Amino acid sequence: MDRSANMRAIRSTNMRPELAIRRLVHSLGYRFRLHQQDLPGRPDLVFASRRKIIFVNGCFWHSHDCKSAHIPKSNRTYWIPKLKRNRARDRKNLQKLQEMG
Repeated sequence: MDRSANMRAIRSTNMRPELAIRRLVHSLGYRFRLHQQDLPGRPDLVFASRRKIIFVNGCFWHSHDCKSAHIPKSNRTYWIPKLKRNRARDRKNLQKLQEMG
């Protein structure tokens, strides 16, 4: 029950790191679109005129190589395959984006 409440509280957009990046990029004079749904992986920031994107990926969900990317001790039979699928999906989406140019 505690895990369920914890996971329910995790948002997918407008997290602190994403907001910080958005403020920085905007203050530098760049304009962008948010979470463009017609692109693979729904990039966090889309600079259409420059054909550039930015993903702000959380370390836990995307299994980065840092201390925040731990695997939970409970229900490891669920979490290990889940996090591997997330990484595979990220690679597939990046490949599609590269093919799109």
